[in-house]
Amino acid sequence: MYILLALVGACVLGIAAHYMIGGRELRGVALTPAIATALAALFYTGLQWLGVGEGSIWLWVASIVGSVVIAAGATVAIVASRRRSDTSAKAALGI
Repeated sequence: MYILLALVGACVLGIAAHYMIGGRELRGVALTPAIATALAALFYTGLQWLGVGEGSIWLWVASIVGSVVIAAGATVAIVASRRRSDTSAKAALGI
């Protein structure tokens, strides 16, 4: 049941990261929270399988903070890729 705390925490911080990162018009509103939540599930489960207990701070830091940091980086990369793609498409169309 503790995994739900990690998933909800990562999702909430993912929502906050969505609003803090620019270029919201170039991505969906659920992109950053979805990436953060999926990564939190993977990190939490993986660390549990490796024997890290719920009492360890590293389980929570990796699954919540680590997943949000990686999701924010992925969101920045996706926005930059979308901007480059849009610029090249506009140049090809002569806009």
